[in-house]
Amino acid sequence: MVKISPVRTTCPYCGTGCGLLVTPDGQGGIASLRGDPDHPANHGLLCGKGMALAETLSMDGRLKQPLIHGRQSSWEEALQQVADGFLSTVQKYGAEAVAFYVSGQLLTEDYYLANKLLKGFLGSANIDSNSRLCMASAVVGHKRAFGADFVPCSYRDLEEADLTVIVGSNTAWCHPVLLRRIRMARQKGAHKRLVVIDPRRTATAEEADLHLPLRAGSDLSLWLGLLHDLQRHQALNQEYLQQHVAVDPEAFALAAAHAGTLAQVAEQCGLSEESIAAFYALFRATPRTVTLFSQGINQSEQGSDQVSAIINVHLATGRLGQPGMGPFSLTGQPNAMGGREVGALATHLTAHLEIERSEDRRLLAEYWQTTRLPKAPGRKAVDLFQDLADGVIKAIWIMGTNPLVSLPNPELAQKGLQRCPLVVISDPVAHTDSSRFAHIQLPAQTWGEKEGTVSNSERCISRQRAFLPPYGDARADWQIIQEVAQRMGFADSFCYTGPAEIFREYAQLTALENHGQRLLDLTALADLAEEEYAQMSPCTWPANESLHPHHSLPRWPLPEGRARLWAVAPRPRSPQADGKYPFLLNTGRVRDHWHTLTRTGVSPRLSKHSSAPFVEIHPQDASQLAIHSGQLLRVANQQGSMLAKARISEGQRRGHLFLPMHWSHSFASQGKCNHLLSSWHDPVSGQPGFKFAYAEVTPVTEYWQGMLLTRQPLQWHNGPFYWSRQALEGSLWMYGLIGLEPLASWSEQSRHWLQPLCKEQESSWIDFVDSGRQHYGCALLQEGALLATLHIGETLPDPQRCSALFAERELSAQQRLALFSGGSAVLVAESRTICACSGVTEEQIRKAVASDPSLSVAQIGATLKAGSFCGSCQGEIKQILAQSQGRRCA
Repeated sequence: MVKISPVRTTCPYCGTGCGLLVTPDGQGGIASLRGDPDHPANHGLLCGKGMALAETLSMDGRLKQPLIHGRQSSWEEALQQVADGFLSTVQKYGAEAVAFYVSGQLLTEDYYLANKLLKGFLGSANIDSNSRLCMASAVVGHKRAFGADFVPCSYRDLEEADLTVIVGSNTAWCHPVLLRRIRMARQKGAHKRLVVIDPRRTATAEEADLHLPLRAGSDLSLWLGLLHDLQRHQALNQEYLQQHVAVDPEAFALAAAHAGTLAQVAEQCGLSEESIAAFYALFRATPRTVTLFSQGINQSEQGSDQVSAIINVHLATGRLGQPGMGPFSLTGQPNAMGGREVGALATHLTAHLEIERSEDRRLLAEYWQTTRLPKAPGRKAVDLFQDLADGVIKAIWIMGTNPLVSLPNPELAQKGLQRCPLVVISDPVAHTDSSRFAHIQLPAQTWGEKEGTVSNSERCISRQRAFLPPYGDARADWQIIQEVAQRMGFADSFCYTGPAEIFREYAQLTALENHGQRLLDLTALADLAEEEYAQMSPCTWPANESLHPHHSLPRWPLPEGRARLWAVAPRPRSPQADGKYPFLLNTGRVRDHWHTLTRTGVSPRLSKHSSAPFVEIHPQDASQLAIHSGQLLRVANQQGSMLAKARISEGQRRGHLFLPMHWSHSFASQGKCNHLLSSWHDPVSGQPGFKFAYAEVTPVTEYWQGMLLTRQPLQWHNGPFYWSRQALEGSLWMYGLIGLEPLASWSEQSRHWLQPLCKEQESSWIDFVDSGRQHYGCALLQEGALLATLHIGETLPDPQRCSALFAERELSAQQRLALFSGGSAVLVAESRTICACSGVTEEQIRKAVASDPSLSVAQIGATLKAGSFCGSCQGEIKQILAQSQGRRCA
């Protein structure tokens, strides 16, 4: 037997950029997967999502070959139509009528070519990324302060800091490996402190020495107050300011004017004066401080100013450029940083060149040998889709993203796609919310099939390597872009033999006429041979022999090499709703899911923690509205509405709601939270305010409940019932159903629902009615084997027992009877999986505590293995222990 060596590659999830060692099984799957102990990002650690990657390689739902208006076509025909469509649009309407909308799921080489084609040769700056939705405000903050989009920290700083402040990030769930590195450092140093600033008591907050559950949208007041407090206590680092910072007196004046007294800050933030004073005192007393921030700061109408306020306090106190210090932006997507580096945003050119700077345009135009570079920024994501809806943009190419789920106000985006004469989508997945409006679909390769590089939150460039053959006729994104460019007549500028050649060109560009003015410098990588690229180890930029990647005090690309304090002040928010919408709504991620579920949604293990959309609400708010756990609720405002099950949590702030952002029309009938979000966005960064909206919540009348198990997913849309689906073992899907109207005929309706699964003269039905228990059941069989089974009633059978029958090649008479016998309300009472790594449920943990009430989190880990691997569930375990032991979480 030939021994297959493991492949060193990078995880496709968050911006941590964990290294992986993957051994393929030679049959299109993974034989083994573990963290790479030699990768600087994770040192062998992995989170639950990373460990379950082998379960997400299902080919079900993949796009196998190009489609033109839904019919299968050849690559030649599809590529020619894309090329002709974009060229004719430019010729008829001008370059501003075309756009690309790309994704942090692309590799840097893909990003680079997309940007080169649109900006360099079609002459349009209308290329923006879904990274605009998560990182744009951080980019603005960095450029204001440092003159470049430069993150001045490394992961080592997290371990060397004496104080870690986490604001706007549930790091335990969104960047679990980083929190584990912080946790391990705290275990070694008893003096190290953790402060978490978040309206919710998240799994991250459970680990904090101090949690500040501030009112949503009040972060800027808290950080302005901190700068004013530092002034008042003469805790500014005057020497650092004089030597390294261009001080704008207005910044301090504004901080003092708008921060007010401690009592005023407390009132604005909805916190006690004592808790704020404790945070301020801890910050003043701890020089080695890192502030981690992410979407809770960025995704705001004042996100840019919130980022600047955080950076200001670090600059004003000299907490920067030394071990264990600095403001640290945590990137959301695996290659959002790579896209920022190569200019895949409407506001930038590649290699950190500036679109509005004539000398930068000259340099790039000469390098690319083009005369078509635009002179002004293009349309940012929200404005781009507004232009689509207004008919200004006539052709759009969407790459590796699903904007009808991820954008705010998806109705506007849908209107734009419906109106646009040419919509091209390249994606590995055949059916998404957005692909329904595509004129041309191009099958792209996915993780495991692609070759290239990614950049993580600490500016570390890593290789992503292929270990699987492409599915069907899928091609790499860079290949698709290149072949379209060649058919447009740009073959001389798009004739790459592979990603190594593209990377070399990009690296050489970063070094071109770069005499220290641009921190993004890959001089050391500019001449990599094919074999060197293939073997390339993780490398942090700047990669220049004269510039160490973690140099302590860089000369910033600003006048006199000084950083800048940027004056910020609170601005009026978007118009508030009236009293009809009393709750403040926050949206975000859950622990075991990613984006719109196209990857994690096919993993049974990852679906057990959060299997359906939910709305988190405080117990007192739930009590006032007569809401009980698991009840279906309608969340609505003037923007729209959606349905989700109630999850009652003391960790939720009173008057606030939380909704997860993952569920699309493919996984729930009315579960898209972005229907509630408007297009209001930061006026500087263009980043939408996903974290702040007003809403009301009301119980929905539930006429019946049901459970459907099937081998094949169904393409359902909204109807007289609510549904959500999750993956089960054995390649099965389970649908939870809740009736929004009474059913006139159970049998007739069920056959209508399952009709798409039937095959002529090969299918047979079994119907079962128990009038006494008000229970109906039916099953669809093919040659005696179970295809689907549906149950409707007050009590429902155990899905695990039913799913076991799908493994039978032919059901016996006894098994057919067993299919409809017994029942319990499992859709409401089924125990959630708390530890995805070890498969430990909430019920198992509660039973363990019932037998020994003194158990600790560590003891639960020792006995059940829960929380002993990635550790992202430790906060939830702590909550369960506190509830079971009758005490409040410390």
